[in-house]
Amino acid sequence: MTDPSSQLVADGARLVDAPSGTVLGGAELRARITAVARELVELPVGAVLALTAVDLPSTLRYLGTFQAERAVAVLGPDLDPEPLNDLVERFQPAAVLGVDPAFAVPDGYAVADLTGPAWVRTSGDGVEPHPDLAVLLSTSGSTGNPKLVRLSREAVLSNARAIAQALRLDSREVAPTSLPLHYAYGLSVLNSHLVVGAAVLIEPNGVTAPSFWRAVHEHRATSLAGVPYHYELLHQGGFDPAEHPALRTLTQAGGRLRTDRLTDFAGRIAAVGGRMYVMYGQTEATTRMAVLPAERLAAKIGSVGQALPGAEFSIRQLPGEPAQAQGEVVYRGPNVMMGYAENAAELARPDELRGELATGDLGYLDDEGFLFITGRLSRIGKVFGNRVNLDDLEQLLRGHGPAAALPGDADRVVIWLEGADDESCAAAAKELAERLHLHVSGFLVRRVDRLPLLPSGKVDYRALEER
Repeated sequence: MTDPSSQLVADGARLVDAPSGTVLGGAELRARITAVARELVELPVGAVLALTAVDLPSTLRYLGTFQAERAVAVLGPDLDPEPLNDLVERFQPAAVLGVDPAFAVPDGYAVADLTGPAWVRTSGDGVEPHPDLAVLLSTSGSTGNPKLVRLSREAVLSNARAIAQALRLDSREVAPTSLPLHYAYGLSVLNSHLVVGAAVLIEPNGVTAPSFWRAVHEHRATSLAGVPYHYELLHQGGFDPAEHPALRTLTQAGGRLRTDRLTDFAGRIAAVGGRMYVMYGQTEATTRMAVLPAERLAAKIGSVGQALPGAEFSIRQLPGEPAQAQGEVVYRGPNVMMGYAENAAELARPDELRGELATGDLGYLDDEGFLFITGRLSRIGKVFGNRVNLDDLEQLLRGHGPAAALPGDADRVVIWLEGADDESCAAAAKELAERLHLHVSGFLVRRVDRLPLLPSGKVDYRALEER
């Protein structure tokens, strides 16, 4: 167990479970977390995989693993058996927590009860993760065979504290779970509030559910975190912060929100004396790297803000680009990952990045150090704030024929399907939505007679972008 100065849950922190009305704080919360931690300390050597829903047991499991200093992979609760079994085979975890009891138990594991249904490895042999390793997050959700981002204990704690400082959080805050906890942004909302002794309101149904807004009103939630898709939904629903007297802070990350929506919501919350913050981050940096202060939003529209306290940005010029042009955004800070892992052996590796992350994003800094993102270097897209590997999408659709995936706007990706008709395009979009557990509107599937090719035989993505 760690000393109090390195704990994630500060004195005064509370968990408020909206469905049951349960409020855990003080000695009772510490006791519940410690009870989970004690069970986990006795597990065999290895990391822990935790299927993490937006509910009280999942939250306690995560906090218990952190206190027990067990490296934990925080995974989606609806992970299908095939990708879950792949993760078990590759990482040989000490245990899998929160597993569906209907799933077949893999060889070498036995059923157990660890604050819910679990599999525990029957062999004591395993790979000891690096002692600094605390949290593992997936790079690509349900697509392909995702790498896991290795986050140290220092990275998680320093990022939580820096976010709290930038957003001016204190113990009076009450933050609802508007985002999944296995999503880096959602997990950081939990971390950044508990670390300052604030409250987290656990409500599983999301911003479109009446129960969510009843909980916000009843428990006097003070803030709301969302990606662009959430703000589009709120716009359609006629969101009015005046209807929620305690709600005075809006935060937005997970992609670029269209300018008219951003200024609209900033105006709505300002009209009731509140603030709106735009942020920028990546899972590889424990989520958030920059915050645009609410008071500078109007003057710096289009920017994602300045680096978090204790961190900095620089721009790495691209070959052939003139000086002062856009380049690759490089981030330096204590919240940068240790590196990636694709198997159990790689969990034991030390910090390989030493606090420096080449983000793969294109951008520039203005004369005040405000960052503006202009594009991507690599083949990653976002669907409603969820990162997806575009090459993986193409592989998922191989049964429909040759496909080419391109990033679209902040909410969706575009897929070109060779030789398809309208019916085939609709079926392909539906299949992606079902496989990735995302809304079908996030996939714009278009037909093309033949995919354009480069002389090398590879798809000419630039030609598709110009269509």
